[in-house]
Amino acid sequence: MTPGSLPEQRVLVLAPRGRDAEVIGEVLAQDGIACVAQPQLEALLAALEGGAAAAIIAEEALEGACLDRLAAALQDQAPWSDFPLVLLVSRPVGMAGAGLRARLAGLGNVILLERPLNVQTLRSATSSALRGRGRQYAARDMLVERERAAEVLHASQEQLVQLNETLEARIDERTRALAQANDRLTNEIIERERALQTVNQLQKMEAIGQLTGGIAHDFNNLLNVVQGNMDLIVMMSPDEVARKRAVVARNACQRGAKLTSQLLAFSRNQSLDLRPVAVGMLFGGIRDLVATSVGSGIALQFEVDDDADGAIAVLADTNQIEMALLNLAINARDAMPGGGTLRFHARRAEPPPALLPAGDYVCIAVSDNGEGMSADVAARVFEPFFTTKGVGKGSGLGLSQVYGLAQQSGGGARILSTPGAGTTVEIWLRHAASGHDGQFAAGVVARTRRPGTCILLVEDDDVVRTSIAESLQALGHVVSQAANGTAALARLAGERPDLMITDYLMPGMTGAELMRKAREVHPDLPMIIATGYADMRAIEASIGGGILLRKPFQLADLEASIEQALERPA
Repeated sequence: MTPGSLPEQRVLVLAPRGRDAEVIGEVLAQDGIACVAQPQLEALLAALEGGAAAAIIAEEALEGACLDRLAAALQDQAPWSDFPLVLLVSRPVGMAGAGLRARLAGLGNVILLERPLNVQTLRSATSSALRGRGRQYAARDMLVERERAAEVLHASQEQLVQLNETLEARIDERTRALAQANDRLTNEIIERERALQTVNQLQKMEAIGQLTGGIAHDFNNLLNVVQGNMDLIVMMSPDEVARKRAVVARNACQRGAKLTSQLLAFSRNQSLDLRPVAVGMLFGGIRDLVATSVGSGIALQFEVDDDADGAIAVLADTNQIEMALLNLAINARDAMPGGGTLRFHARRAEPPPALLPAGDYVCIAVSDNGEGMSADVAARVFEPFFTTKGVGKGSGLGLSQVYGLAQQSGGGARILSTPGAGTTVEIWLRHAASGHDGQFAAGVVARTRRPGTCILLVEDDDVVRTSIAESLQALGHVVSQAANGTAALARLAGERPDLMITDYLMPGMTGAELMRKAREVHPDLPMIIATGYADMRAIEASIGGGILLRKPFQLADLEASIEQALERPA
């Protein structure tokens, strides 16, 4: 029960005789003290359990065993409580009276008032008892607050102990979570840098490819002029010395044509004749040439892991793949100055995921046990003009040609090398359907001259056009010329030649577009398209029955193409 509540502030009065209880209540009411009269001791003891500030008891109410019962009830008080009693007693008479007072004093906090009572004495004693009881209430409240604070403190201490017990585990868990997040972030950064490097490398290779393709186109036109004139000198000059020198110059032109072929293969603008090629026959065709190129100090091994379906075949351009393998053999020879072993090995396999999408491929690996190369060098070997050889000992186009050939053939290439442990270059090509023998010889065309054939020559480069026209005239043909597609269509509107030869890349109208419009005028007109650089898909979709002649070409190639075009049915 909280302090200040009515039961704890009341005064219990036990005066069973006369009007004593009523009079006491009236007197104390003047001081604002609430008094509750009790008819007997049992009622008073019951009221004490409900709370009271003090009790005024007349001695006649404690006769017999009542005194012991009151003493027993007071013994059961809370530690903070010393319940005040105001006992109204008569004057002591003899030893009996003295003994009774001694027993009453033993009850504890007792104030004895002798009758007859003085009103002021009663009021003063009651007020004093109430003040004492008020201090007891204050002490009780303080004890309650302390107990409550102690409980809170004890609960806090238990929580602190629990936190301390789990702190290390929580720190470990958080540390692991942070470490995992850091690992994920590091991996993401590494993957992003790797992807950026790959994209940059691809963009770099694509830009270099476009540049080299354009250079090869212009270079092929120049070679065509030089080679055409060398052919004319060889064919028409009476001077033997001049003819020999022209042959030397023509051979140089052929070497230049090989160089532009490598450039175009890298830039993926080379026109490849992709056909099924049996790898075993491919190896057999280059064996002698490789042996001659690398010398007797290098042992050669050729291995083909044929599968259950028969001999392994790839989709490739035979001439280009032979050239690529020869270039790899020469590079391996240079990496083994003291001799060694050169191994050519082919097998069907799944390509590495980072190189090609999953599919049916053949891996042609060329391995040596030479010096090897560092990772930095290996990362650049497919770049055109990059070489580790001395000045004048290499063009730096061999491996770039391998890379371009593999890419244009629908495959890929990679290099595996360790310093001091040798190098392996892998060419991954699409596997050809079984049942092909790998030999697809082009149809042989009879090279019979047809003097007097009327030919319309369309070429935007004046020098190139003049050179080709002179070559055609030297072969006995009648030549009319046009500098562009518009001029050619104007001539076709007024005359029908026996044959039209056109360049592919021309301003305003490409050769493929010219051929398509020319067929609208003369549907059966034989046509040849000559190019040193072209989008072969566009040509193949446009030339129809036309013949493709690659620059630079010799007079024999030009003559053969003319015969083939004229003999082909309309």
